[in-house]
Amino acid sequence: MPATNENIRTRPVFKLAAIDDQEKFKPLPLPSGIYPFHLDIRQVLPNLPSDKMVFHMAGDTGGMMHPEFKHRVATEMIRQSKEDTTENQPAFFFHLGDVVYNFGQAGNYYPQFFEPYENYPGPVFAIAGNHDGDIDPSDPKGPQSLDAFMHVFCDTKSQPISFAEDSKRQSNIQPNIYWTLKTPLANIICLYSNVPRFGSITAEQKEWFIEELKNAKNDDGEKALILCIHHAPYSADTNHGSSMPMQLFLNAAFEAADKIPDIVFSGHVHNYQRFNKLYTNGKVVPFIVAGAGGYADLHKIAPANDFSFPDKNSLLNNVVLEKYCDTTHGFLKITLEKTENRFAIDGAYYIIPQQDDITSQASIYDSFTINLR
Repeated sequence: MPATNENIRTRPVFKLAAIDDQEKFKPLPLPSGIYPFHLDIRQVLPNLPSDKMVFHMAGDTGGMMHPEFKHRVATEMIRQSKEDTTENQPAFFFHLGDVVYNFGQAGNYYPQFFEPYENYPGPVFAIAGNHDGDIDPSDPKGPQSLDAFMHVFCDTKSQPISFAEDSKRQSNIQPNIYWTLKTPLANIICLYSNVPRFGSITAEQKEWFIEELKNAKNDDGEKALILCIHHAPYSADTNHGSSMPMQLFLNAAFEAADKIPDIVFSGHVHNYQRFNKLYTNGKVVPFIVAGAGGYADLHKIAPANDFSFPDKNSLLNNVVLEKYCDTTHGFLKITLEKTENRFAIDGAYYIIPQQDDITSQASIYDSFTINLR
């Protein structure tokens, strides 16, 4: 059974035993598009409605050990995409990083991505995770960081992929490793937090991000502002804990731009967590961790009062853990809808059936709503 929050923990944690390995930072590839790295979703989905957008989200779907987990998550997402009523069918899958493990080489993509998602009917957008950007030092071909990811997701045109074997899925046309997906109902800012354990953002990307936040003010009241970043700024797990570098980066950027997003999505941590952060201006922002997308090993929530995982830090103030699931894989279904009387983001987190239950479908474990009006 999934965790039902028997653990009384209500705050994120830092992990004392974790080593911040900034020496693993990898240079970024050249952009495939032009500045400011925007992609209009209608270049990929020309018939996307203007009043409603439904899509899937999950991170950390790759892995070779116990592949049944990633296949079961993919199967449930595919089923929803084909069987839901027309107005509720997800139009695409947004991947929160770590498409493949343990390194981002091209040979890992077929068994870990193309095969399980071959029958997913919509396009797949993605941010890169630390494993996608890491390089196997023993690879005699000597690939550069993110070579394969760029071929799959950041091509100059949609076309067959040489290492996709018999898959019919073609490349996506994201303009850069950090970029913004422009949709009728939301601007989705997509960051790249590199390979180190707690993430690392270049000065150039930070400058771009602040400008994107400032420009998003032009759409206040008309579009949601969604932020996606692989390394989770806030987490209560025992494997990674919260990322102080990502917290400091986001806090500084939000202050410099005088703009805060409506919701933040991350992966990296292999479980589901939903935090609410109260900012000084009174805005409450959900920080969602959705990294239980298929990698076999899940990450446990730290027990309350465990001194190895301190939570008494001012950076963690006003951040409350509302719900978590650390025993079962799952995925998100996000709905944005604008009517005459309502404009909102509705989220549902689905957990896959237990392994011995082959007849049941994924069920909703958590749900949330953000009123944008």
